[in-house]
This record gives sequence, structure tokens and C-alpha cells, in this order.
Amino acid sequence: MKALVVGGSSGIGLSIVLNLVGREACDRVFVLDKAAFPEAYRSDKIEPAVCDLSLGDYSCLEGIDDIDALYITAGFGHLKFFQELSEEYIDSSFSVNAVAPIQIIRHYYDRMLSEKDFTCAVMVSIAGRLSSPLFSVYSATKAALSKFIEAVNVELDVQGSKNRILEVSPGSLKGTGFSGGASRPEMTAPLADEIICRAECHEELFIPQYDEVFRDVIARYSANAHQFGVSSYWYKKKGRE
Repeated sequence: MKALVVGGSSGIGLSIVLNLVGREACDRVFVLDKAAFPEAYRSDKIEPAVCDLSLGDYSCLEGIDDIDALYITAGFGHLKFFQELSEEYIDSSFSVNAVAPIQIIRHYYDRMLSEKDFTCAVMVSIAGRLSSPLFSVYSATKAALSKFIEAVNVELDVQGSKNRILEVSPGSLKGTGFSGGASRPEMTAPLADEIICRAECHEELFIPQYDEVFRDVIARYSANAHQFGVSSYWYKKKGRE
């Protein structure tokens, strides 16, 4: 088995890489990331390469064709008021968080449509499913990605493919370094294992801590989206102070 992990040098992507290389059936894991792969986790099974998705150049995919699994975990966002965001930030956000995953999936779409088993999971965000002030552009990019996945999964189904794209939409994850901290793969290892298992079962949506947290959160959002957003605004604003 060969896999490609985009964004695999840190966070949940790194945990997915380490999970895969620990499997006897795994021959090779290709890793694409803007950052270099950490030396402490190097393995003969890992083939890393530097790729900056914000540039819109997908030549880094050349030569990575014979894969059985695709995991896209790259993405970024900053807690800021919309007026604080530059044009460059907006363009880069959509390039990395939405356009790049769509283009990468397009590159391997023939494999998804084929009769051969193909595993695919994409890190999205619960922010793409809720009103998320101070994450306005970030949530917009993730909402776009979520709707793309939903639509393409219908196309795969109607065209007779058993393969699906798993949308993984978590809230805040400890150990990922999303907010500037260090990646701690031992903390995200259980989540990585569950993502891989669900993706291999061709599930379509996974919201971690759904029963414990997000069932109620989504219900409150559905009942009154504006009031939910107002509460979210003050909660996040307080966190910035």
C-alpha cells in the first residue's frame, strides 16, 4: 500500500503518517508540506518533499501516481477581525484551504472512480458548518471545501463507485500546533487512527466529539444562527484579550 499525506510534517497529518508507516502492509508514504519533515520521525518508508500550496503549483504531484490512499490535512487560519485581513491573506487562505485540496483530488479522481479500492480523507473544520466570526475567511474556505466533498460523494455514488471522500470536521485539537504551539503526535495518535479507519470504510463525514459536544452546538446554531454567531463572537473576542 502506498499513500500520500498532504500537510504531513506536523499536526494531525504527522500522526497519520506515523500510523501508516507503522503498518506492515504499507510500502511507502509520500509527504508533501511547506515545512520540512522532522528528522526525529524519519523512516525508510517516508518520502518527503517540500510543496507550497499557496503558489498554485501542483507539479509536486508529478511522479506520485501509484497510490492507494490520499490524506489532505494542510490548512491554516488566524483569529482576526475581517478588517484586519489583507488581500494576500484572503487569496492565500482560499488557495491552501479550498482550491489546493480540490485540485489534488481532481488529480487522483480517476482512481476514485475506478473499481479499485481508494481511501481518501480531508481535514475540513467545524467552522465550515457554523457561523464563525473572527474566523470569517477561514470558515468560508472550509464551507466551500465541505460542500465540494458533499457534492462529489453524490457523484461517486451515482456513477457506481464505492469510494468516498471522508470529510473530517473537528473543533479545536490539542497537539496539532494550529494556534502556534508545537505538534505533539502522541496526543493526536488516537484521532489519526480513527480517521484512517473511517476513511478505509468509505464513510463520508466524521465530526470528532459529536455526541459529547457538537450535537448540541449544531442544534443551537440551527435554532438561531445569528444569536449563535453573536455568542461565538464574544467568546472568541474574550479569548483574544
